[in-house]
Amino acid sequence: MLKSIPKSVLKTNQSHIYCMPGMAASPKIFEFISFPDCFVLHHLSWIQPNDNESLEAYALRMSKYIEHSNPILLGVSFGGVLIQEIAKHIIVKKVVIVSSIKSYRELPLHMKMAKKTNAHKLLPTKWINSLDALALFAFGKGIQNRIKLYQKYLSERNPNYLSWAINALIQWDQNFILEKIIHVHGKNDTVFPIRNLDKPFIKIDGGHAAIITNAKWFNRELPKLLNETK
Repeated sequence: MLKSIPKSVLKTNQSHIYCMPGMAASPKIFEFISFPDCFVLHHLSWIQPNDNESLEAYALRMSKYIEHSNPILLGVSFGGVLIQEIAKHIIVKKVVIVSSIKSYRELPLHMKMAKKTNAHKLLPTKWINSLDALALFAFGKGIQNRIKLYQKYLSERNPNYLSWAINALIQWDQNFILEKIIHVHGKNDTVFPIRNLDKPFIKIDGGHAAIITNAKWFNRELPKLLNETK
């Protein structure tokens, strides 16, 4: 469930960053991310939810895979929502969300409407058999011309997981912004449009898949941001 990069002799001045991919995605989305040796990256993967499990309970189970004290949590899209819930169970140094939201207020209108009507529960999850449809759902319309390339990043196609994840996102009710949070967002994001976001956030080039398409920015700028805010 947990993969570390690299797993060498640990130094006391190192910060441990636990990376959570987006909905249905695998840790491969972080394949282009490379930080200085003072940061050790650990990749988390999705686990299957229990029947009727709340996001809070799921986050508590996921927190057991975090093996270091006072870590930095980094989450993409729905993974960004999850790490905010994990941060309510453990002490963290910093929370970094990418292509994600800081509260339910930042959800797009159609997701807010789905929350009121429960329309999302009527959607058949058998559409996941279409990798094209799942890739567009996970990474946004910006990848349309390169959809086949992005399919390799999808690992979780279990209908129960997807139904749970979609419902957990739409029903998320956090109404405040966590302390110690850094929010990085692609200016062309079509899943969580930037116009719906509350400050603070850092706007960068790219869409919902910015962690892949603009990895150079993260490799160059995120270590600086983390060092500035220690």
